[in-house]
Amino acid sequence: MTNERRVLVSADSDALAASIAARFLTKTVDLLDETEFVNIVLEGGRVAMKVLESINSSPARDSVDWSRVHFWWGDERWVPADDAERNDGKARRALLDHIDIPAENVHSYPASDSGMTLDEAALAYAQTLADHSNGDAGLPRFDITFLGVGPDGHTASLFPDRQEVLEREATVVAVRNSPKPPAERLTLTRHAINSSHRIWVEISGADKAAVLGLALAGAAYTEVPIAGIKGRKRTVFFVDRAAASEVPENLIAPTY
Repeated sequence: MTNERRVLVSADSDALAASIAARFLTKTVDLLDETEFVNIVLEGGRVAMKVLESINSSPARDSVDWSRVHFWWGDERWVPADDAERNDGKARRALLDHIDIPAENVHSYPASDSGMTLDEAALAYAQTLADHSNGDAGLPRFDITFLGVGPDGHTASLFPDRQEVLEREATVVAVRNSPKPPAERLTLTRHAINSSHRIWVEISGADKAAVLGLALAGAAYTEVPIAGIKGRKRTVFFVDRAAASEVPENLIAPTY
């Protein structure tokens, strides 16, 4: 088993999304040849939605046995279930509503109109994770975890210089007074994310170049949360040329 970080560069955001989608379909089929179920963690960023749309439009989409795939989310906005900005709703519109997947395989966070408090929702999602545990520390085996990155280095809803990024025991935490709206959120913790076998980070745009350079240079994860993220087998930064402008050539890989 290897534990590598590498950077793969595409020409622009469209090429980036198409490349990730093609790799995802191929890898998921391969994984399903090796194991009964595959667990995928999704994120809600702009590139992520383009990736899901590319998967949906691919001729290879139905080569995946979706009945054996489970979807989770790295974080979610604490808004009503029908709010257009919920990550799960965006993913449903982009892909999940178009594939033959059992409803029970889609594991959304509770919504603000669920009747739960924010803290109760965090505990409920942690319990759902534990109920599907086939890995370590009460978690499913996350086969592929998608993450985005903000210009400030945040990933999921783990923001710089905040208590949430320091959490070492809980798998899910509530976020209040988020520096990015909405103020209240739910997120996987760093150690939960780092239990993933493969982490695929999607980054597009020149405004992300500096933070990507910091992450690869080993910045403190308290200041640049994405710098503290590393999959057990592999961590791949899928980036476009604009985001890669500050990445040393020796860190750019020709292939996955």
